[in-house]
Amino acid sequence: MVEDQLAPFTGWSRRRWAGLADRMLLAVRACASDDHAQIVPPGPHGAFGRDVDGLEGFARTFLLAGFRLAGEGGQDPLGLAQWYSEGLAHGTDPDNSGRWVRPDESGQAKVEAASVALILDMTRPWIWDRLDDRVQQQVVSYLAVVVGDDAYPHNNWRWFRVIVQTFLRSVDGPWSREEIETDLAFHDSFQRPDGWIADGPLRAFDHYGGWALHLYPALWARMSAAEDLAADRLERDRDRLDRYLLDAVRLIGGDGSPLFQGRSLIYRFAAAAPFWVGAISRVPSLSSGVLRRAASGVMAHFAPHLGQEGAASALLSVGWHGSWPAMAQHYSGPSSPYWAVKGMLGLSLPPTDPVWTSREEPLPLELSDQLFTIRAPGWLVSGTKADGIVRVINHGTDYGRAGLQAGDAPNYAEFGYSTVTSPRMTAAARTDPVEQSVVLLDPSGRSTHRTGFTTGTIGLSHVGAEVAVGSSVARAHWLTEASEYLDYGPGASGEAVDAAALRTVSVLRGPWEIRLVRIEELPENLSPITGMTLRLGGWAVSGDEPTYQWSNGADVRAGALLGGLRSLVFGAAGFDTAGVRREHDVSPLGGTTLTPWLTAPVTPHQWFAAMLCLDRQTPTRVDARSTLSVPRIALTANAEQLWIRWGEGVESTVELSGLMKTETL
Repeated sequence: MVEDQLAPFTGWSRRRWAGLADRMLLAVRACASDDHAQIVPPGPHGAFGRDVDGLEGFARTFLLAGFRLAGEGGQDPLGLAQWYSEGLAHGTDPDNSGRWVRPDESGQAKVEAASVALILDMTRPWIWDRLDDRVQQQVVSYLAVVVGDDAYPHNNWRWFRVIVQTFLRSVDGPWSREEIETDLAFHDSFQRPDGWIADGPLRAFDHYGGWALHLYPALWARMSAAEDLAADRLERDRDRLDRYLLDAVRLIGGDGSPLFQGRSLIYRFAAAAPFWVGAISRVPSLSSGVLRRAASGVMAHFAPHLGQEGAASALLSVGWHGSWPAMAQHYSGPSSPYWAVKGMLGLSLPPTDPVWTSREEPLPLELSDQLFTIRAPGWLVSGTKADGIVRVINHGTDYGRAGLQAGDAPNYAEFGYSTVTSPRMTAAARTDPVEQSVVLLDPSGRSTHRTGFTTGTIGLSHVGAEVAVGSSVARAHWLTEASEYLDYGPGASGEAVDAAALRTVSVLRGPWEIRLVRIEELPENLSPITGMTLRLGGWAVSGDEPTYQWSNGADVRAGALLGGLRSLVFGAAGFDTAGVRREHDVSPLGGTTLTPWLTAPVTPHQWFAAMLCLDRQTPTRVDARSTLSVPRIALTANAEQLWIRWGEGVESTVELSGLMKTETL
């Protein structure tokens, strides 16, 4: 069977992957210094300066060059080994004016040193073994400063020291078994149920779990000097990865889009990395065909936005599809997006590997609707085959911890994320949560935050039609941000003022969520007559004109249709006002963003109920209210049960009393 016939879903043969990789590698040469030590693509310099940008550009593209060399067994028509060897020689030369920033001079250099070490080990016969003694010693001296340096954050960065020291061990350089064991212990402390790994001690669940915290253990175990260090971890790490991938593969949209949630999203198709890691590790639960389909689907989603496939240039910019500079975080520079090449790890496997000789198989979402929960991040998940959308309702992730009163990070603390929507990515979004929010507004219109909430029960209910259910209780608070906020993941710190305890319950099925809200208690100095308002925000849909929005005050309903996506919020109990917020240039997914919302006067100890919908409209269904099959709900008199009649006539009953218990995740 010819290679192209092995990719019936995506059309991404290995040859096509390799062609894109080579265009990317050739394109960055125009952005390199004459000695090849630094690569700085176009764009504003990052917060750490041009020299760090240059090192980052070298190290991150070196990953891709290494994958190409390893996968081709050293065949090198582009001269990658020689080109990058020259950069290594000059970058590690302490007497070169354009030398690299050292890991003891900049924290960011610790990240990049790991990429250099990893690829030097992976491509040992074609690069390291051919370097002269002087350059080898320069490289060892450059990397050796990490030994004894404990200034590594307690998150995925711990792997950077492990990788560098393992390489140093393989070339008789300095290293510390004790430090490697310490870092591995930190990694193990981040383990959560069902193969999920938090990016540190907080409730930080995002793509780092796949493109870092599952990736590095697998690649590290294959390094030359890691065999004895990794021997008792191999099976356990593979089992964790295997379980994680069962969830991860169901979080990919039908169009190949990964979930738009978490930090560092400018890394784009790095989201494909864990599926290649699964192939390398030979996980038992997913076939090579599914793993390939998942990884190629992610690339197929982003590739059309990288320019013409036949073009000589394929530079990555700060953004999601195209350039969108507002996605830059504090640590982002013009070279940062090249961590995306982790998603091209499959090229390190030879053409004879089963993942390349297997035929693509459908994703779970292409076979049937998906409804499940993920306990570690506290997520309810619904994927619908008809429109290819995956929706996540979040009752467990905020990049914080229970009891913390901080600002909401839009990419972590919202109630909902999907493969077709994005949070509003502006400074105003941090202080005024609207989309996928439940907030109290003071008389001036200032919004509360939910970070620090406590998670309740997360699971499936099988009483009638199956539904995913979850709950959380937030100590809603207003926040005055501390000055000089640096966006590296968590929300802002500052001075918090307690507002009320807000309990939120979600019941998810298909494109619909039933959301119940109750104000449990107010501080003694506040009362309903202070003029507070409860506001619930629906899905924010983004796109370009034309748009359609509507609201019906009598029925307390609002909706928007934009870019083929439909977002609806219907008041079912307690809400008395509905509307749609229109904003411009707040999302990388389109120039206009519409967010339906509901409001109500504050009344403690009363259930407010709303129905939220996100689906995709076909070109022939252009009315935001067309083809609607709206659920009906009812609460028992004692509010212990919620009855739902879904649009297709099936019914569900949810025991609310069981959702009132809370736990700390």
